[in-house]
This record gives sequence, C-alpha cells and structure tokens, in this order.
Amino acid sequence: MPTDAEITFADHAGRLYARRYGMAPMVGRLLGYLAICDPREQSIAELAEALLANAVNSLDTLGLIRRSRAAGERMDRIHIDMNSPRSTGFDVTEYQEQADLAREGLALLADAPPERKAVLLQMAAFADFLVARLPELEKDWKAHREALRAAGELPDTPPHG
Repeated sequence: MPTDAEITFADHAGRLYARRYGMAPMVGRLLGYLAICDPREQSIAELAEALLANAVNSLDTLGLIRRSRAAGERMDRIHIDMNSPRSTGFDVTEYQEQADLAREGLALLADAPPERKAVLLQMAAFADFLVARLPELEKDWKAHREALRAAGELPDTPPHG
C-alpha cells in the first residue's frame, strides 16, 4: 500500500499533467505513482487499489506505459516506458500529422490571400522544422543519458526499458 507521501506526489503529478497537457487528473496521478512505486511493475488491480481508480487505458493510448505478462500469469503488469519515442517526446509522427493537416487546410485555401493562409503556413513550417530536428535531438539525448549513466548519475536502464 502506498504511503501518504507517495499519494501526495501522485496527486501533484496529476495536477501538473492536467494543467500542462489537458489530461484527466487521474491519468497524471497514475503516471506519478508509476514513477515511484515499488515494485516498479504493478498489476492493474494493484494500481486501482493504490489510487482508487484506473487510468491505465489512457496512458496506454498515449504510449507512455508498457504492459508485460510473466509466464503463467493471467494479469498484465504495467510500467512507465522511458525509452519509447512517444514517452520522451521524440515521436515525429505527431508533427508529421500536424504538417499534413496544415497542408490539407492550405489546399482548401489555395486561392486565398497569403494573410488567410498565414496560420497554416506557419503550422506546417513549424511541424516540418520539428520533424527534421527531433531525430538529431533524440540522438543527442541518448548520448547525454549514456554519459550520465557512465558517471553514475543515472542508474542502468531499468527492466523492460
């Protein structure tokens, strides 16, 4: 069972993710709890009992967690996935989709004056910029993370991630 301090931390995470990303507070609470829980992997029943709710499907949809199942078990265990491009913010498909949407809008406004297209032009340009730069930034982050591990400032990669 989590301590009061662990639940308070999870509540703080819930408020942060609700405010910054528009997530339901319970989704942020679950992310916060998964960051500090012991053991690192929890069953859905354990998470629901600890947090008195279940937001696993929302986090799964966002690509922020992984599910695993040990041989012979009938339940999934959940843990934060700190290595997937979606969980670290390096998933370029999000920005590719935004650029595609902007270009769809620009096709609708093909004969419109430039002022009317300005928002969509900037949206497409910004998304293209991120698509071009994120792979290099991800590579830099991975090198930095490995340097932190080599210096003992970060532990080795946790299981499953």
